[in-house]
Amino acid sequence: MQKKWMVLILALVLGYLIYNYIYHEHRNIQEEPAEFVMNSNDLEAEFYANPKASEQKYLNKIIEVQGNLTDQNKLDLTLNNKVFCQFDSQLDSLKSNNIKVKGRFIGYDDLLDLIKMDHCKIETQNH
Repeated sequence: MQKKWMVLILALVLGYLIYNYIYHEHRNIQEEPAEFVMNSNDLEAEFYANPKASEQKYLNKIIEVQGNLTDQNKLDLTLNNKVFCQFDSQLDSLKSNNIKVKGRFIGYDDLLDLIKMDHCKIETQNH
């Protein structure tokens, strides 16, 4: 009888752990503080010097990058032709060329020579 209770308790604990693992709370990237704050030229220089080490350093981290707007579409923009920022919702037209964007670094595209971020949010627009 004692063994049945132990098996039942173990099954309940295991079930609870599996449930919490599968249904854990998702990250709210836009509300998390940035781990790294820099301008796009410094970030580009770091990737130019050592792309693999830089990618490992920033992968899945929240970074805040300031730079000049060089391209804008409905769901993305590019800073200084090097930092590609993807947004979760449609962008309004921006009033400034100097923009600070926060998002999660997802990788470096060496083919297109782009630093890629997703779940981005515009922090400031300087005139």
